[in-house]
Amino acid sequence: MTEAKKSLKRTLIGKVVSDKRAKTVTVLVERRVKHELYGKIVSLSSKYHAHDEKGEFKTGDVIEITESRPISKTKNWVVTRLVQKAEIV
Repeated sequence: MTEAKKSLKRTLIGKVVSDKRAKTVTVLVERRVKHELYGKIVSLSSKYHAHDEKGEFKTGDVIEITESRPISKTKNWVVTRLVQKAEIV
């Protein structure tokens, strides 16, 4: 029997907050954790720079990013797919 090899690369889902740089998007990933001492649910957020080769993702899009080799000083993530297109208001 052969089992599917589990990917060791992390994947995150977040919202594009900036697409001003060439081939790069800034993604805001929010997570909710329980405070260790007080038990309150707290929202924590992190920003990641992800590689967008074609420049197809715009501000407000919800995307999935995957960990990769270092592409530049700050880019270690690559956009893998579009989860939800931004709503035009």
